[in-house]
Amino acid sequence: MGKKTVVLGASTNPARYSYVASEMLQNSGNEIVPVGLKKGKIFGKEILDIRAKPDIEDIDTVTLYMNPFHQALYYDYILNLNPKRIIFNPGTENEELKKLAENERITTLNACTLVLISTKQY
Repeated sequence: MGKKTVVLGASTNPARYSYVASEMLQNSGNEIVPVGLKKGKIFGKEILDIRAKPDIEDIDTVTLYMNPFHQALYYDYILNLNPKRIIFNPGTENEELKKLAENERITTLNACTLVLISTKQY
């Protein structure tokens, strides 16, 4: 059974890393929950509007594709999702959110989701 993963910063643009990660996650047997600012559908899943702070249960991982400036608006939301871990993909690294997460006993990782999946470390 795969890991239920929130892709934060999901996009319908195939050139975006969040799109590629969503595809790789799904193809490797993980359930994706795409959340972002733009509407659309990827891999049969509706992108949930982050501004509505959708309630999502039983999250294993939040993989971030949102820059630190935008993350700051959603710290409480991200932490209240209660993930087991948060992956800070390249360009999303954020010491402040990392500390807040670790205070909540959430594992944090500065890593690339694409690399983790392709090296079977996800």
